[in-house]
Amino acid sequence: MPAPSSSILPHLEVRLGPVETTGTGVACPVLAGEQAESLFPRAQAAGCSGGFAFYQSGDWLLGHAAVPIAADLEEATRRLYLGLLRALGGHLLARVWNYVPAINAQSAAGLENYRAFCRGRSLAFEEQFGAAFPRHAPAASAVGCEDDRLSLVFAAHAGAASHVENPRQLPAYAYPPEHGPRAPTFARATRVDLGTRRRAVFISGTAAIRGHASVAPGRTLPQLECTLENLREISVACGLGPDLAAGCAEERFFKVYLRHAEDLAAVRARLEDALIRAGDRVTYLRADICRAELNVEIEATLPAVALE
Repeated sequence: MPAPSSSILPHLEVRLGPVETTGTGVACPVLAGEQAESLFPRAQAAGCSGGFAFYQSGDWLLGHAAVPIAADLEEATRRLYLGLLRALGGHLLARVWNYVPAINAQSAAGLENYRAFCRGRSLAFEEQFGAAFPRHAPAASAVGCEDDRLSLVFAAHAGAASHVENPRQLPAYAYPPEHGPRAPTFARATRVDLGTRRRAVFISGTAAIRGHASVAPGRTLPQLECTLENLREISVACGLGPDLAAGCAEERFFKVYLRHAEDLAAVRARLEDALIRAGDRVTYLRADICRAELNVEIEATLPAVALE
């Protein structure tokens, strides 16, 4: 898949390899910060299959796909995920970024698009792994995009990986039916052993949810405070201390998704006080969140953390 053209900027470009040969343009307008998130700059093209472009970077298998959505988002999601899971070989899925068209709108079948997406993803995991599929769920995020394509970017690793949950949140795959006919299939975080006493950590898209309930519906700043608390909790659960390994990680990447662009200044000021440190790579994007009552979501990627 060729690099995205300049006509789609200013949208985030998630780079999986050299910018002149690879990349996937994601239709989430950048409000502030970096225009691209480049996590694996030395990745090399490794072929195409099932709609995916694959790349290799050491023990990492990376890839992306974008499929147009016609009438059946659920089936498109199921097919896309099943193709991905069958292509992994001996790699363990560590992180998936999902960009869902009109995520809070109703599908043709009368189901919210996010819930249709969740059902399709869940069915693919179950078909591939059987009844124990939740233990294979990786870190992930799913936000709305200004596009008519379902876009997916993934990172998988040949080594050991472990999935981590937030003790203040019910695991997403255990949500009750009030959140949809199939629960979301993701973990709150994934840790990957890189050897030589180093680890990569992927923190899923994190929002104002306690247990399984949304906090402060429609109120951005109270939701931001809850989100920061959840980030501290999952940071501790991942063994990073309460501050996402500030000072220990070689690099920290953050993406901040905002439903309302006008919230940027207040959210940015609070994050620069409470979370962001000098040298962090941060992008603020305009995107709808998976629940209509939520206004902010934050994810973090730490490609290499030194173990004590």
